[in-house]
Amino acid sequence: MMEYKLLGSTELLVSKIGFGCSPFGDVYNSLDLVEAQRTVHMAIDKGINFFDVSPYYGITLAEERLGKVLAGKRHHIVLATKCGRYGFADFDYSARAVIDGFDASLLRLKTDYVDLLQVHDVEFGAYEQIVEETLPALRQIQAAGKARYIGITGYPLGMLARIASSVPVDSVLTYCRHNLASTDMDNVLSPIVKRRGVGLINASPLHMGLLTEPGAPDWHPAPPELKEIGRQVVQFAKTRGLRLSTQALRFCLDHPDVCSTLVGMSTRKHVAWNLEALNSVSDKEVQLEIRDMFGHLFNYVWPSGRPENSDHKTCFGHNLHVEGLLNVKG
Repeated sequence: MMEYKLLGSTELLVSKIGFGCSPFGDVYNSLDLVEAQRTVHMAIDKGINFFDVSPYYGITLAEERLGKVLAGKRHHIVLATKCGRYGFADFDYSARAVIDGFDASLLRLKTDYVDLLQVHDVEFGAYEQIVEETLPALRQIQAAGKARYIGITGYPLGMLARIASSVPVDSVLTYCRHNLASTDMDNVLSPIVKRRGVGLINASPLHMGLLTEPGAPDWHPAPPELKEIGRQVVQFAKTRGLRLSTQALRFCLDHPDVCSTLVGMSTRKHVAWNLEALNSVSDKEVQLEIRDMFGHLFNYVWPSGRPENSDHKTCFGHNLHVEGLLNVKG
C-alpha cells in the first residue's frame, strides 16, 4: 500500500514514490505514448500521486505529453513543474522569462495551475538573481493562483542550502546525492531543510541509470571508473538474488526526512518494479557491501553549473569534501 507524507509545511500530501517525468522527453529511450498513458493511469490507480516534470525534458516534449496523458486525471495528482532551464545550455532566470515560460508550461500541461513550481537547476544562475528576482517572480505567480507552492532544485548541495537558508521556500529537490552511490545530502542539506520545515525531495535513486542493468547512458557525467563500478554492483546484486534497482530504491525510501523519492517511469513494468521496492525490506548487509565496492568514488561529485556554485573539487579525479559547505548557517 502506498505511503504518503506532507511536503514540508505545505498542505500537499505526496506519495513516497514520486513519478519522475524526464523519460517523457525521450531522455533515456523513445517513448511509446500509448504505453505512457497506461503507465500514468496505472501509477495513479496504485496510489502514486506526485508527478514532476520540466520544460527542459525533451525541450517541452515531456510537459506536452504529460498534459495529454493526464486528461481526466489532473485533479487526482500533485503536479510539479519547473522554470528557468529550457535547454542543455538555455537558462533564463529573469522574472519576465520565468513568468512567460510558466504560462507556456500551463498550456502544455492543459491546466490552469500547478501544485508546485520550482526553479530548475539553480546552480546555473547567479545566487543574487535567484534570490532577488527569480523567487520573487515565483511568489508573484503564486499570488495569482497559478502555483500553490514554490521550490528550488539542483545538484550542488551548497547552493541549495545557501538559498534555503536565505529566503523562504516550500521545497528543495536534489538528485544523485542520496542513494547507494552517494549519501552526502545528509552532510549539507538535510539538517537545514528539516530545521526550516522545508519539504525535501530526493530524485534519481538509481543515480541516473548507473544503478541499473542497462547502465549509465552515454550522456551521464560520471567518470568511466564510476560507471564500471556500477556495472560490477549490478552483477554483485544478481549473485545475491536481488534486483539492484529494487534494493536501491528501497534504500532511498528508508530516509526518514525525505517526503518523496522521484524515480523516472515510462512503462507499467517500471511502476510494478517500484511498487515491489515499496513493499520490500532493505538488506543492510548488501547495502554496506555495495558502499564498500565504490571505494574512494563513493560520494563522487561531478561539476555542475557555474564554478562558484559547484560542490565539485577534485584531486587526480577523486572527490574531496568541501568543508566550507558544511558551515552554512540557517
